[in-house]
Amino acid sequence: MEKALFICTPLGKISVIEADSTITRLLLPGTTLPNGIKQQETPLLLQAATQIEEYFQGKRNYFQLPLRPAGTPFQKKVWEALLTIPYGETRSYGQIAAQIGSPKACRAVGHANHCNPIPIIIPCHRVVGTSGKLTGYAGGLEAKELLLKLERANCL
Repeated sequence: MEKALFICTPLGKISVIEADSTITRLLLPGTTLPNGIKQQETPLLLQAATQIEEYFQGKRNYFQLPLRPAGTPFQKKVWEALLTIPYGETRSYGQIAAQIGSPKACRAVGHANHCNPIPIIIPCHRVVGTSGKLTGYAGGLEAKELLLKLERANCL
């Protein structure tokens, strides 16, 4: 059974979802909690809430949570690569494609970013265009810009 906890952040209200003692999704503001998910405080969800709050306070630059994002093998490879991008830094879609051994898969990397079920924790906001320009983000470009500015201002 999936359980969710709502957390108020500078982006707005987000929901963190767990199943089988792992974080499976993070819903950005404006996303409705799917039917069948029970709102409940669990030790893992409270730990996630604390870490997310610390992140937004500039006190945390990485997350220590058990993650289990659902996706294709390619998407999971991209998401693993995203976890290696240091706090406060960015990488281009091309750099991520090269990192995972698929240098011509820039668009596929972009699609995998778009499908990331655990944004912020799996930092897809740290991926930008080759020129450094901010490009698509499921939470909107304003949210992406806020996250990047937060990180740059609080590099630990």
